[in-house]
Amino acid sequence: MASSCHRLFRRSLLFVFALYLNCSVLPPESMTTMALKFLTVPAITRHTATVIFVHGLGDTGNGWKPVADMFSNDSALQHIKWVLPHSPIRAVRANMGMEMPSWFDVYSFGLNVEEDENGMLESSRALHALITAEIDAGIPADRIILGGFSQGGTMSLLTGLTGERKLAGLAVMSGWLPLKSKFQAMASTHAATTPIFWGHGSADPLVKLQLGRDSTDFLVSVLGVPRAPPSSATSASAPTTPPKGLVWNVYEGIGHTTSQRELDDLRMWIRRIVPTNV
Repeated sequence: MASSCHRLFRRSLLFVFALYLNCSVLPPESMTTMALKFLTVPAITRHTATVIFVHGLGDTGNGWKPVADMFSNDSALQHIKWVLPHSPIRAVRANMGMEMPSWFDVYSFGLNVEEDENGMLESSRALHALITAEIDAGIPADRIILGGFSQGGTMSLLTGLTGERKLAGLAVMSGWLPLKSKFQAMASTHAATTPIFWGHGSADPLVKLQLGRDSTDFLVSVLGVPRAPPSSATSASAPTTPPKGLVWNVYEGIGHTTSQRELDDLRMWIRRIVPTNV
């Protein structure tokens, strides 16, 4: 597991380095409307829940397969099927116009900056198609978790809080709230009651901790999402009942990557969101 975390960290460092270069960028290109390709990690026991996990910029679904495999080794999560989609390839302005896997073009980071709304909405529609496929296969929406890292966390928020279906929960790792000026109008009636796990590194140089705080503050103050106590897999009093509201966990000293502690906290949260006893 340590090696998979290191691979995620290396990918993050490459992107951070490119962002800090002072260079010209290329114009954005239109995003493909093809159905998403994806990896599947099947449930080990009877399939009664699904996690769709969305990778970050420059990555693919392959980057998160070690995490899905690790979680599948937990006897309390073996009823879960994992769907790991691959984003289209597109030019990214903030990364010198280089073409890479990306859910949308990135101009800069912040809550009040220009954003690639069309790219975001197109990717959201593609993710909704994956959710629909799971529902058509017999898994109800309230047994489906949508989550992701960085860009993937951002797409999970947009897709999960503006869609017509209320999902079991959303998991956001080092992400941010997109389309702030329009999000309240776009939000579904179930947005305030959808459980959310949000983890963020205190030393993130790319999606800074303050951007994460501002994003969660918006969810609480504008959308009415209630705050839940921080969760910890190592706590002796860790709850076992289904969580409600927004869990906000800060991981000290962690940059734009994940950590074993965050993954353990996420694993325990998933246990509570989609338990085996259905």
